[in-house]
Amino acid sequence: MDLTFSAEVFEWRGPAPFYWLSPPSDVCDYLRAEAAAVTYGWGAIPVCVRIGGTEWETSLLPRNGEYVLPVKKAVRAQEHFGGGDTVTVAMSVAPRGGRAANGTGPPV
Repeated sequence: MDLTFSAEVFEWRGPAPFYWLSPPSDVCDYLRAEAAAVTYGWGAIPVCVRIGGTEWETSLLPRNGEYVLPVKKAVRAQEHFGGGDTVTVAMSVAPRGGRAANGTGPPV
């Protein structure tokens, strides 16, 4: 994993409630520099993520000039954390074409 950071989990109640992490500014600066080579639409950036012993593939989404990382319910349950908790994330940007088109990756 290329990047490591800690962030607080927050709930965003959009059309469906979901939990997110906001990478710190220095990580977002790196992501912006990589975005052109890896984004596949709407500014989404494919990544491989690990929290604790759980690893999965997802995409960072742009929000207010930064990025947010969605965190699956299965990951939160397996690693025993929720909204308001601070977690440590290891993450790698996946090059365009290096990730399965259907988003499949390691099972959670």
